Amino acid sequence: MDLNFFSYPAVILVALTSLVLLISVNWRWIILMLALQYVGVFFLVSLRWPVEMAAAVIVAGWMASAVLGFAISEATTSIPSVWQSTEKFSPSGRLFRLLASGLVAITVLSISPKLVEWVENIGIIQAVGASTLIGMGLLHLGLTAQPFRVGIGLLTFLSGFGILIAAVEVSALVAGLLAIINLGLALVSAYLLLAPNMEEAS
Repeated sequence: MDLNFFSYPAVILVALTSLVLLISVNWRWIILMLALQYVGVFFLVSLRWPVEMAAAVIVAGWMASAVLGFAISEATTSIPSVWQSTEKFSPSGRLFRLLASGLVAITVLSISPKLVEWVENIGIIQAVGASTLIGMGLLHLGLTAQPFRVGIGLLTFLSGFGILIAAVEVSALVAGLLAIINLGLALVSAYLLLAPNMEEAS
């Protein structure tokens, strides 16, 4: 099956999901968008990797999404302020995030052709997808200190980095390391979210 057909929809998918991750205040939507983002990453990675190896990325991503979803669900049930009090930014705050993401988009369009020249074996579609995720992930990290949001930002950044690595190195070891790092980040974020609950229980 030729997966090149899905490359353009995959780039659109990762761009839209990374934008929703940045501006949404509903954690259920955030988890859904993170899971969908990994679908786009899977198709972009599969342009270079065999489908079996690329599948490790999406499976690990969905597991990370499930871990974060469980953690934020438990945290908001026990201590609602863990999420709500830090995530009700104003309409002007959302507008600022949209404008900042526009700057990221301009940067992506500027540097993607250079990435094709600098990184061996990467196509323009993969370059756009990778730089979009890296840029939006860094923007996410720069706008929050909330553990759940930080975890989302790191996973988004790592997804973009994974697309770049996939273009350079076709290796089962690299696929395994990326999967382990994804799960590790999700577990650390989940622990930080649930730590207040553990302190109360003790």
